[in-house]
Amino acid sequence: MTVRWSGQSGASSYKITATPKNSPEPSVFAQFSGSTVMGSVNSLSPNTVYKMRVEAMDNANVLSSAETEETTAPEVPFIEQAYSKHSDSITVEFRLVIGATSYIIRAENEDGFFSETRVLTSPGTVINLLPYTQYTLSVMSVNTGGRSQPSLSMNSKTVVVAPDLHSSSPSSDTIVINWNPVNNAVFYTLVMIMEGSNMRVGRNTSETNVTFSDLQPGTTYSIKGNAWDPDGNQGDDITISQITRPSVPGDVLVQLTPGRSLDLAVYWQAVRGADTYTAVSSTGQNCSSSDLYCIISPLNCSQNHTITLVASNQAGTSDPSNPEDLLTFPCPPDSVWIEEVTTGNCSVMWSVVPWVNYYIAYVKSDDGLEENCNTTGRACHFQCKCGYTYLSTVFAYNQAGSSPPGQIVNYTTIPCCPEDVSVSLISTETLEISWSAVRGAELYETIAADRSEWIHCNDTAPVCALSDLTCDSLYSVVVRPCSEIQGCNNTCGAHTRRTAPCAPVILNVTQVNSSTVEVFWTATNTQANYSVISAGHTDSLTCSSSGTSCYISVSCGSVYEVSAYATTAAGQSLPSYSIPLETGPCCPETLTVEQVTQSMTNVTWSPATGAQSFVTSLTSPRGHAKCHTMDTHCLLGCITCGTSYNVSLEAFSITGHKTECRYHGFSSSACCPSSVKLYRMANNTLRVYWRSSPGLYNYTADLYGTSSNYTCSTTQGATACDVSNIMCGEVYTVVVAPLTQEGSKVTFCPRKLYSVSCSGNTVGMGVYSN
Repeated sequence: MTVRWSGQSGASSYKITATPKNSPEPSVFAQFSGSTVMGSVNSLSPNTVYKMRVEAMDNANVLSSAETEETTAPEVPFIEQAYSKHSDSITVEFRLVIGATSYIIRAENEDGFFSETRVLTSPGTVINLLPYTQYTLSVMSVNTGGRSQPSLSMNSKTVVVAPDLHSSSPSSDTIVINWNPVNNAVFYTLVMIMEGSNMRVGRNTSETNVTFSDLQPGTTYSIKGNAWDPDGNQGDDITISQITRPSVPGDVLVQLTPGRSLDLAVYWQAVRGADTYTAVSSTGQNCSSSDLYCIISPLNCSQNHTITLVASNQAGTSDPSNPEDLLTFPCPPDSVWIEEVTTGNCSVMWSVVPWVNYYIAYVKSDDGLEENCNTTGRACHFQCKCGYTYLSTVFAYNQAGSSPPGQIVNYTTIPCCPEDVSVSLISTETLEISWSAVRGAELYETIAADRSEWIHCNDTAPVCALSDLTCDSLYSVVVRPCSEIQGCNNTCGAHTRRTAPCAPVILNVTQVNSSTVEVFWTATNTQANYSVISAGHTDSLTCSSSGTSCYISVSCGSVYEVSAYATTAAGQSLPSYSIPLETGPCCPETLTVEQVTQSMTNVTWSPATGAQSFVTSLTSPRGHAKCHTMDTHCLLGCITCGTSYNVSLEAFSITGHKTECRYHGFSSSACCPSSVKLYRMANNTLRVYWRSSPGLYNYTADLYGTSSNYTCSTTQGATACDVSNIMCGEVYTVVVAPLTQEGSKVTFCPRKLYSVSCSGNTVGMGVYSN
């Protein structure tokens, strides 16, 4: 047992003492120098617990000590035998020792190989070795204390490897085995056993192949093989299985499957050991199955098939069966087409098929009606209507039966023309065309054309609106139904419709007089009547003409929107853009002139519609007077008395439109006399004297007192008149005024105050004031 310790300062030597813990055997010790830190104690008993004590010594004194307990390794085992059953392992049998918990088998060879394999008991096997190689083997026992010394060694050699067998069955009664040579093998042994039987066939050979013959078809055989080394040791075993090829299938039956599908069914009897069966046709087609039949599909029609059958398993295929022949029914025509020879007369036509006795052609329309014809030729004729789709197929027949369904061709006749086309003018430049849907039409193409343009629309609905057309134009409208297959029907008739007239353009509006305007416009339409509408706030006025102008009687003081439109048999145009029209204001219905003073008059008039301001004028060769006002009256000054004036009034609207109004003339009154004086006369009489204005006028003199009034009148041209029986002692207001032509008194002449005094029996007079 080996002990390791740490060094002690000042120690000159160390002493190790091993004392058995549970044994009466004496202790064993060993002495080491002071420079040693590890030492061993020999002559101990195996598999025994020892108390190990280490003492650091200084001459005869113990400086320090330490103890531990350890178990010694078990006894060394003994190998009884070693042998190789497999080329990569050797099995070792040995005696078990007391206290060992496991064992280590050590294997070495001369090439430097070294391995240790731990086992729990005997025997133990060392693996991963080389075949046919010499190994030196030893065994060590192991417990908690460690491992024992190796046992006495024993030599043993591994056996050779098994041959790598490859098998095949070239025929249903033979199996061939071959392999590559095995190193260090001198000969080989093969044993064959048939599955389900105790029959064994053995072969020894130094070759690398063996053939077993006279075997059962479709039967599985097990083959076991070994190689032998020069020492006569049998190497590893290998076992493989090989099945022989199946025998030739019998009772092969070939026939077409029932129904219209073109399939060929092959039936046969089962043979032993077959996994699958394959039927091969002379056309190169085949079918395979694990059942007792298979289907070759699809077949080519009008062919003579020669069928052979083979059975197969893992070994390969059997010899082919006796051939069986079968003639198929004819092919359908390669190409079928429909032609419409003339409108409404169609023909189904097809290509020639060999080995055919006759044909049957079927034609079915999309309304469900079906017809057929039987012929030996290549065409059948039928009636076809516009807008229909016809489906057709052709079958060929011979003594084997009918051909499979051929290609189904369809032919769609051109859509029918609509018969109830309606063309309506829904706006001045838009035509709406409607019709009933027709059979076979997928799209409708509507075309409208005049001399200069061509417009069309495409739609799936049986209605179309053509807009942005030229006004006052005659359009030819055609509705053509179309289908994707046949295109459009170009035989449909045209329908004519004229668009509404073009809207006129007002060039000018001229006011002829206060109640009449003339409207001028452009005229581009053919045979159109034109109407003008003047729309005011309270009235709407119209005039019509086939020319380029018309007159409208308008109201004064009004605002109108003037527009025009044209009318033809096709309809009415859009209105022109409107032009505003404002008439001059109305003249006042009444106007009066009242002279206020000798040189001033007051003119008044009634309100006038549309007038905002007025200019009133009094004109004469001797001068004129004028005023501008927004009122309905005006004072005019600086007129001349005794003068005839022309009276006129100009009414202005808020926008400046003017109306000239004329009224009856006005004559100003005669001029008031001047130098009015009173003269005392006899018998209480006063004479009123004045200086008259030019012209012959009648005058009147008025004296107004507090208690009495006096008047005197004169004839034309007189300049004085007498007033008798005057009451004296009064103050009189004296007014001398000319008379108007109507005999009325001018009221604006000046007044003078005179005081009339009493002087004895007569009156006296004195001027009092003006």
